[in-house]
Amino acid sequence: MFKPLPVHTTIAESRDFSQYETKFKALADQKRLQIMYELTQQGSVCVCDLVNIVGMPQSKLSYHLKILLDADLIIRETKGTWSYYELNHSEVNRLLSPELCCIFRNSDDKQGNCCT
Repeated sequence: MFKPLPVHTTIAESRDFSQYETKFKALADQKRLQIMYELTQQGSVCVCDLVNIVGMPQSKLSYHLKILLDADLIIRETKGTWSYYELNHSEVNRLLSPELCCIFRNSDDKQGNCCT
């Protein structure tokens, strides 16, 4: 006779992974990684200068910037008619922090205060 397994709520079941999906989809593109790298190197950059730095038409650049903005990986500041972009360091650091790695770490492997 078939007996259902007991239901256990895990950490993963209680989390909303859609925020991570958006961020990692944004990161899963070579051009967007290049844009993020250039913003890391240059600091705050006007979109007009970013076109020349990454070597793509403004329409394509705007497409990639929108995806990065929606994922909260970059920040836009408008000054007059120009938009300036910079890396959202706090969000990038949060993604690279133990917070995410602890979600996927086996309970036997969790050490120290990483996964509190």
